Amino acid sequence: MEIYINGECQQFPEPLSMVELLQRLELQGDRIAVELNRQIVRREQWSSTQLREKDRLEIVQFVGGG
Repeated sequence: MEIYINGECQQFPEPLSMVELLQRLELQGDRIAVELNRQIVRREQWSSTQLREKDRLEIVQFVGGG
């Protein structure tokens, strides 16, 4: 299945939940925000959100610094 992540097309097997995708990408849940098809997805909804062909995700990582 093709999913667009931050504008880049990537291939993943179906079915795939948002949590599974984030684990594959090795992203930490406490430091990211995820938008799915222009809608913010709340962290508590990640495990129940199933991704579909051609979905568009924007993933923002928060980085501390000084």
